[in-house]
Amino acid sequence: MNKLGNLVADQWVEGDGDGNTLLSAVTGEPVAAISSHGLDFKSMHTYARSVGGPNLRKLTFHERGDMLKALAKHLDGVKQEFYQLSSQTGATRNDSWPDIDGGISTMFVFSSKGRREMPNDHVYLDGNVEQLSRNGTFVGQHICTPKLGVAIHINAFNFPCWGMLEKLAPTLLAGVPAIVKPASSTAYLAELMVRHIIESGILPPGSLQLICGSVGDLFDHLDCQDTIAFTGSKATAEMLQAHPRVVSESVAFTAETDSLNMSILGPDAVPGTPEFDLYIQEVTREMTAKAGQKCTAIRRIIAPSTIAGDVVEALSTALGKIRIGDPALKDTQMGALASQGQRDEVRDRVRDLAAEADVVFGGHDDFDVHEADGRKGAFFMPTLLHCDRPLHARAVHSVEAFGPVSTVLPYDSIDEAIQLARMGEGSLAGSVITNDNLIARELVLGTAAYHGRMVVINRDSAAESTGHGSPLAHLVHGGPGRAGGGEEMGGVRGVLHYMQRTAIQGSPQTLSTIGHRWIKGADEIDPGVHPFRKTFEQLQLGDTFKSGLRKVSLDDINHFAEFTGDNFYAHMNEEEAARNPFFDGRVAHGYLIVSFAAGLFVDPDFGPVLANYGVDSLRFLQPVNYGDSLQVRLACKQKTLRGDSGYGEVRWDAEVTNQDDEIVAQYDVLTMVATDAHWQSVQ
Repeated sequence: MNKLGNLVADQWVEGDGDGNTLLSAVTGEPVAAISSHGLDFKSMHTYARSVGGPNLRKLTFHERGDMLKALAKHLDGVKQEFYQLSSQTGATRNDSWPDIDGGISTMFVFSSKGRREMPNDHVYLDGNVEQLSRNGTFVGQHICTPKLGVAIHINAFNFPCWGMLEKLAPTLLAGVPAIVKPASSTAYLAELMVRHIIESGILPPGSLQLICGSVGDLFDHLDCQDTIAFTGSKATAEMLQAHPRVVSESVAFTAETDSLNMSILGPDAVPGTPEFDLYIQEVTREMTAKAGQKCTAIRRIIAPSTIAGDVVEALSTALGKIRIGDPALKDTQMGALASQGQRDEVRDRVRDLAAEADVVFGGHDDFDVHEADGRKGAFFMPTLLHCDRPLHARAVHSVEAFGPVSTVLPYDSIDEAIQLARMGEGSLAGSVITNDNLIARELVLGTAAYHGRMVVINRDSAAESTGHGSPLAHLVHGGPGRAGGGEEMGGVRGVLHYMQRTAIQGSPQTLSTIGHRWIKGADEIDPGVHPFRKTFEQLQLGDTFKSGLRKVSLDDINHFAEFTGDNFYAHMNEEEAARNPFFDGRVAHGYLIVSFAAGLFVDPDFGPVLANYGVDSLRFLQPVNYGDSLQVRLACKQKTLRGDSGYGEVRWDAEVTNQDDEIVAQYDVLTMVATDAHWQSVQ
C-alpha cells in the first residue's frame, strides 16, 4: 500500500510509523497510508521563510505570473492521472472537472491577472496618490509588499485539487511561500498533484511544502508575518483561531467554513415558466454534484408556499432519475461520499433535520447502487425534506448535512423570503431565480449582507451562467457569519491577502522612487531629445516634454463640430451656452482639446513609440473658450516591460493648461514603446 510522502525542505519524507489507512470511497479498500509523525515542523517554517520567501521575492509580479502559467500548462498535460485517481474519492468525471480543470483554470486566471493588472515590479500601488499639503510637497500613497512569512493552507476533503490551487495561486503571485495541509481522507490526490508540481522544476526552492497528516506543533512557530487560510468546519476554525500563538502574534486568519446556502424561487416562477424548470435543474444539480459535498451547495430551498408542493413533486421526480454508482463509469450521475465516516455523519444530520421537517424523498438505505457494492462504498441516497413552519424552526437553519440533502422552506411574502434567507446566519453563496428584475433587486438587497456571493438566474442568463455553486477566480469566495467571515480569490484582492498594505508619506520624488511611478511634483527631467525618440530602456521616469502654445479659434470649434457631427449647443450656440451655469459662452469640445494636445506633444517621425493604445482617467477641469491658448506637459509616468515581446508599456502623465497656467484637462496616455533590441532590429 502506498504511503503518502511529506514534502519537507524540497525533499520527500515519510512520517514515522504505519500511519492511518485511507480507504476508497467506492470499494472500501485501502488506497494509501498517511502520517506526519516525526516531522520537524519548526524547520519547515524556517526553510519556507529563509529560502522560499527570498526566492519568490526576487521575481516581479509578471515573472511570478509567467511561473503560474507554466505550472498550469504542466498540470494540464498530466491531468488524466488526477482524473483516474479522483474516482477513488467518490467523484464522477463531471464532479472531477471543477476540481481538476477548475483548479488549473484558476492558476491560469491568476497568471493573467498578475501580468495584466499588476506591475512588472516588486511593489503594488494601491489607489491614487493623496495630497497631504497645500503645495503638494508632502503626499501619501498606499503600497502593498509581500509578507515576510509563510502561508499555511489547511484544505477540505471535497476539492483536493481546486481547494489547494485556488489558495496557492494568489499566494505564489504575492511572493509568499506556502505550507499545504490537505484533508486526510482525500490527501492522496493532493499529494499526487504536488509531486507533479515539484517534478516540473518550475517553482523556486522553498516555495511549496506539504504535510500529509497532522500539523503537529507548526502553529507554535507562527508570527505576525504569517497567514493562515483555512477551509473546513466552523468548530475547527474556531479552535485554530484561538491558538495562543495565533492570538498573541495577531496571525492573519481567513476562514471558509459551514454554509447553509439558500436559493430563492421568485413568486413569478410558477410551473410552466422557464424559471421554474431552471430552478428544479439548479437544485437537482447542486444536491447531487460531488454527492452534495460542496461548501456552496443549496441546503435551503426557499419557495413560494403556493407552489411548494409543485417544487417538492418536481424535485422528487428529478432526484428519482439520478443514477448512483461507481463514479468511474460514464453513465453514473452521482458517486459516493468521500468516506464511510462522512456518510455516517450525513445520516446523523438528516436525523436532526427530520425532528422538524418531513423527509419527502430518500432518507433510507435501501436504494440501487449501479455497478458497485453499496455496503462497502460510502453511498448515500439524495434526500429531500420539507419544513412547513420554517420561521419557527431551528435545525433547518443551523444544521448542515454535508451531502445530497436539502430542505424546502415555503414563504408567503418577499419579506418572509428575506427573513428565511437571513436565518442561515451567513452563507458563501445564495441564488435568486426569477424573471422579475424588481423582485430580484428587492431580494438581493435584502439578503446580500448575509452572503459572500449571489447569482441571479433567469431565461436570459441561464445558458451562459456558471450556476449557483461555482466559485470563480475573478470573484471573491467567502461569506460572513457561519461561513467564516473570510474571502479568497477575487482576482487581485486575493493576492493582497498575503501582502502588507502600508501607507507611505513623503515628497513626490521620494514616493516616485519607492513606487516606480512618477508623481506630479517629482523631478521633471529634460531628456535632451523628444522622449518619443527614446527606447523603452532609455526612457527614465520623469522624462518630460513641454510644448509650445496653440490658440483655439472659433473656426476651429466650427470645423470640429462639422467634421465630427458633434453640434452640442455649448459649442455651437452662444446664447444657449451662456445660459449654462458652467460656461460664459461657446466653448471648445473636450475631444478637440485632447486632439489639439496630441498634435502638440506627438513626435511625428517613425520612432520607438509603436502605438497609442488608450487614454485613462481623462478629466476636463476648466472650459476652453475661443481665443484661449493650450499648452501640454507630458511626463513619463510608469514603465512596464512585457517580457520578450519586444516592447514595453509606457504610461505618460498629460496635463493641458491654458494661457493663464490653469489646468484645463489631465489624463494618462498609454503607449507601446520598442525595446533596444527590437528597435535595433528594425533600423
